[in-house]
Amino acid sequence: MKRGQQKKLPAPTRLRHYHHVIGAYNWRSDDVSALAVDWKNSQTFIEFLEHLLLACYPTQQVILVMDNASYHHSAAVKAALSLFEHRIRVIYLPARCPDLNPIERYWRHLKDLACANTLHLNLDFLAGSVRNILRAQNQPDHDLRFQFLKDFH
Repeated sequence: MKRGQQKKLPAPTRLRHYHHVIGAYNWRSDDVSALAVDWKNSQTFIEFLEHLLLACYPTQQVILVMDNASYHHSAAVKAALSLFEHRIRVIYLPARCPDLNPIERYWRHLKDLACANTLHLNLDFLAGSVRNILRAQNQPDHDLRFQFLKDFH
């Protein structure tokens, strides 16, 4: 390539593919419970609620702090929350205040570790990287465990 010319990289022309993660941060244990989904919508959020309340915390009371995503306020989600109203308390954050929710700091941390300055061959490799970082977060002796909280306190 001659000096001053730009290298052209092939880019896929088909539809984009996404890898979404829905998660919750536990203040007591510093664990992150997460579920990978294809889309973020009411149905996948309800699946996450079931995962959180039935698999992660089957007997405990849960306080859930949520932002104002449209699917958090859907009729289907409200109906699902009413099924667990004896075990769950929902607190909605004010609009456009993501700094109040520590999970947002964790998403930034996750993106920095999994995506920044890294070229993955495909979405499966990226998803694997995300899974590894999520797994590491919940290991008590792992170096990555408290990194995202260092600027929070």
